[in-house]
Amino acid sequence: MINWKWMSGLLLACFMLASPSLSAQTPAEEDPDLKYATELLPPGSAAPKFKLNDLNGKPVKLSSFRGKNVVLVFWASWCPDCRAEVPLLKAMHAAADPDKVAFVSISFDRDKDKWKRYVTENELPGIQLFDPAGKKDSPVGKAYGVRWIPSLYLIGPDGRIRLATVVAEKIQKAL
Repeated sequence: MINWKWMSGLLLACFMLASPSLSAQTPAEEDPDLKYATELLPPGSAAPKFKLNDLNGKPVKLSSFRGKNVVLVFWASWCPDCRAEVPLLKAMHAAADPDKVAFVSISFDRDKDKWKRYVTENELPGIQLFDPAGKKDSPVGKAYGVRWIPSLYLIGPDGRIRLATVVAEKIQKAL
């Protein structure tokens, strides 16, 4: 004789394990990339070239990092979500092999002095670049499809996009 109560419980458990929205996985609608990273460049795309100035006014080109993985971060000191990512970015930088991974951050701050002060006071790691055009008018931001900050890219040694996201943990896992 079949124990239907036991069988229905078993079927319910199997259904819950098989269903992504009911399992321990993050539901798709909770993934910030589905909402905020929709215009970021897809994996396999060539990373657009750029040249921006660092803290000392020295021009830096993306091409100078060819042969390394590049973690490219678009951010601003006035952005609360960007500030919240600082500890994780510092940890990623500290754990990475500098011969294999470069960290490059592009700030959309409008006030250069406030940007420099924030970078210095918070000891931000890696190469810090300033885009005086700001978030809305930045040719670099537009080329990378940035509509939300922080936006992060992992660019491979070949200059191609490996990952585009608004979630720093995804970059950490990919490294």
